[in-house]
Order: sequence, then C-alpha cells, then structure tokens
Amino acid sequence: MKYIDPHIHMVSRTTDDYQRMAMAGCVAITEPAFWAGFDRSSPQGFHDYYRQLTETEPARARAYGIHHHCWLCVNPKEAEDPGFAREVMSLIPEFMDRPNVLGIGEIGLNKNSRNELIILEEHLALAASLDQLVLVHTPHLEDKLKGTRLIMDAIDNAGLDHDRILIDHVEEHTVGEVLDRGFWAGMTLYPETKCTPQRAVDILETYGTDRLWMNSAGDWGPSDPLAVPRARLEMRRRGHGEDMIKTVTWDRPLTFLSRSPRFRVADD
Repeated sequence: MKYIDPHIHMVSRTTDDYQRMAMAGCVAITEPAFWAGFDRSSPQGFHDYYRQLTETEPARARAYGIHHHCWLCVNPKEAEDPGFAREVMSLIPEFMDRPNVLGIGEIGLNKNSRNELIILEEHLALAASLDQLVLVHTPHLEDKLKGTRLIMDAIDNAGLDHDRILIDHVEEHTVGEVLDRGFWAGMTLYPETKCTPQRAVDILETYGTDRLWMNSAGDWGPSDPLAVPRARLEMRRRGHGEDMIKTVTWDRPLTFLSRSPRFRVADD
C-alpha cells in the first residue's frame, strides 16, 4: 500500500533511508525547515540550508521514485534573537517560487518565550501575505498544552483559515482542542517521546480520522523513518481495515497537502 510521510527531515537521514522508505511504499514526503542540531551562526547558513531543501534533497529522493516537498521558515529554537530571525526571514521570499515549496513551516514555539511568539506572529503575517499553507511545531511535553493554545490564539489573531493549517506533534492532551478549533492535526511517531505508533492508534480509536494524519518526523535524534509503516502494522494487528489505514496514511495527507498545487504523488 502506498503512503505519504508528511513530516520527515531527510537532511538528517542517509540515502539508504530513502531506499527503505520506497520499498515500504512511500511515494511522497514533505520536509519542514528545522533545527540543524546546532544554532547556525549566520543568515548565509540558512540560505545554504534552503538550497539543500529545494535542490539537493529533491534529487536524492527522485533517485528512489519519491516526490520531495518542503516548507521554509526560521524554526522556533533559533527564533530567540528577533533581529537575527528577521534577517533570515528576509531570504525566504527568494525561495518561495521553487517547485517543491508548499508553504511556511515548521513554525511555532519551543519554550513559549515572548521573542519566539513575536517571530511566530511575523511568520504568520508572511504566510498570509503570500497566501501559503502553514505547518506548525508545538512545544515538548511540559509546555505543550500552554504552547499549543498560544499558537492557536496567534493564528486566530492573524486571521488565517484554520483549514489551511496543520498543527503537528499533537498528543492525547492537545489533539481534542486542536481538532475542536478546526485545525488539521499531525501525530509524530517517535520510539519514545511524542507519540508511539501504539499511542497514535489509541488516539485514532478515540477521535476518529477526520483532519488527522501521522508522520515519522525522522531527524537527528532517536527516530524511525519507517514509523508510518509500523503504525499501519499496529492498526492491522488491532483489526482495523485497509480502508481506515489508507484514510490516515494516504487520503488525509493527500487532501491537506493538495491545497498546494505543487504537491505531487505521481509523475506528470
């Protein structure tokens, strides 16, 4: 069965991972801009990173029949210095017309600081001015509920359409509010933190499949680029049918991401 991994950081993965994902049925991915494992020291470092997301990674993915897409932003971990963040953000419009760019992301909050919130608001204004989709990062467990609420309020203040925004890394204590306020929600399948495949299936059994998808968010830390296929196995183990599995791992990401005319799952 084909699937889409709508959030994975392939700059941190080996080419072997592309091959394994393709063999497991992956035909399309989206890669949000994120932290490089260290704080970059200059805007030029981000410029090179945006080139990697729009030039190098699409070529690596193409060799295995996977369509690569990306999102651009200054991630929340590097948004504490507003002056520096604004310098980087000034580079983003240069890349927005690249054929694999879907929107602005992953923006959000890391420590729920005032400076992070300022840069989040400026990213939202940029997305509104360019009519872009938005992919949102929510903070880690101890600050997740507060941060998620701050983010949703900021989106409301910016006047953006909730149906064009995906709030990622939801967990049991945040998914209900995200869905109730009309946003799309993403479950990140990590081996230990965020949401294991077993917990993700629990959430699906509680909240259903409407506006809800799952992703691996594979990155530098403990993570699994085959997390989505593993979650499909867990759904089968519990007796869920192929229609439900397809809905979560294909139909839902396809529906949301196709709001961008650049999203592709097949060659033209």
